[in-house]
Amino acid sequence: MSAAERVPVPGSERQIDPGHRRIGDVDPRDDVQLTVYVRPQAPVDWVDEEAARPPGERRSLSRDEWARAHGASPDDIAAVRAFAEGAGLTVTGVDPVRRAIHMHGPLEAAAAAFGAQMQGRFAAAEGLPPYRGRQGPLTVPAPLADVVTGVFGIDDRPQARAQVRRATAAAGASSFTPVQIADAYAFPASATGRGQTVGILELGGGFTTSDLQTYFTGLGLSSPSVTAVGVDGGANSPGVDQGADGEVMLDIEVVGAVAPGARIAVYFAPNTDQGFIDGLSTAVHDAAHAPSVVSISWGQSEDAWSGQGRAQMEQILTEAGAMGVTVTAAAGDNGSTDNVGDGRQHVDFPASAPHALACGGTSLRLSGTTIATESVWNDTGDGATGGGVSRQFPLPGYQSDAKVPTNVDTGSPGRGVPDVCGDADPQTGYEIRVDGSNQTIGGTSAVAPLWAGLIARLNEHLGAPVGFVQPRLYPLLGTTAFHDISQGDNGSYRAGPGWDACTGLGSPDGTALASALRGPGAGRG
Repeated sequence: MSAAERVPVPGSERQIDPGHRRIGDVDPRDDVQLTVYVRPQAPVDWVDEEAARPPGERRSLSRDEWARAHGASPDDIAAVRAFAEGAGLTVTGVDPVRRAIHMHGPLEAAAAAFGAQMQGRFAAAEGLPPYRGRQGPLTVPAPLADVVTGVFGIDDRPQARAQVRRATAAAGASSFTPVQIADAYAFPASATGRGQTVGILELGGGFTTSDLQTYFTGLGLSSPSVTAVGVDGGANSPGVDQGADGEVMLDIEVVGAVAPGARIAVYFAPNTDQGFIDGLSTAVHDAAHAPSVVSISWGQSEDAWSGQGRAQMEQILTEAGAMGVTVTAAAGDNGSTDNVGDGRQHVDFPASAPHALACGGTSLRLSGTTIATESVWNDTGDGATGGGVSRQFPLPGYQSDAKVPTNVDTGSPGRGVPDVCGDADPQTGYEIRVDGSNQTIGGTSAVAPLWAGLIARLNEHLGAPVGFVQPRLYPLLGTTAFHDISQGDNGSYRAGPGWDACTGLGSPDGTALASALRGPGAGRG
């Protein structure tokens, strides 16, 4: 087929990071596993409007209803299958609900099928594994132009980092159990998350049952039901990467402590854009475990993602909202630059996706069981909450009255990050057990599972999932449902009264929030 009969896959352009060193050629015989996403049968254009209604009045779809109305069409699947097989690739699985078609074959065939310009193998920064890299766009035959929405797996560069920070010895440092933090934030005592499943997405590491049993016994709690779910070859692998183990254990132990009645499903996927996207779509559409909330503590600057990657994640997040699933995402631990190093300000993704509940970080001091002070987390040289204004996503409707500033670099409006916040400072961090030892850990990695646990309790308390909750949270700005954080900065953005690009709406008063969400007409408009 001639080049004139092919069209680029929108947003599929990639470049090699100038800081990544080429270490060799790719092997054209390498077997590569691909995921091709196709369009839904019908758009989901009602999610934002419905989300503003009280849970009992909201239209949402069961996973079965979603599959029938919005999954991939048989014709689209057949067209992609025929193309793949004609190009020398083998289709290994079709998931119409997730709109995903899995295939594999030699790299040479995959690159030819999708017009990939391979550049070789590269050493990634920060000790991450080497990867095969491409640059430029991917292409498909013109008849598939409106069918294929994303092609992932040819380029397997590491895509994310865990948003976790360990405490260092410092004067005035303190630590709390997750239970103490939930009590300080007045999580509603009427609920424990019973009947809910919290999904946790991990891109490495693992957990051990013995550590969990020891930890929860020390808290006087029963160990939660924790199930590991492998995606794209990912697996629960404790002891291989202790840094990633810290993320996994932090997530599980925070959720299990603050929502002790909930079940937990941990989705392990490879740290690539394909793994991240497949992991989230698997969790959101998992009918067997049926999570009502999914926590993500991994991320990377939104500008380090391809356009097709951002679009595919946001589509899956929108699907989550349609089915009443809340997705919480850490806002990052590197201040307003997000550790990019170009002198400009960046926000973390997927936290910057409009349908993710972005979770920023604070430094929390308690007096007994109550909050003494709470300010923006910014430890000089030791991390700070992410936050800012997106370059990639426009200002969403639910933030129209929040007085989100323009981006400090571009002067343009955009999606403001974060939405909410909670304790993240490792110097006021969480007491956690990892790989047989007790540690104090912080980072916005802790805030995403903290809010996921709160959402699980709210879902039980309200008798219906809050789902895509931002349209009902923003009208509560300035009420007792949130502790407004007005002191501190994360670099280029400073906290102040109302919403800010460091701590969003504020940290929760869970009991007041539950009451506000239950109230007649609360959050409408």
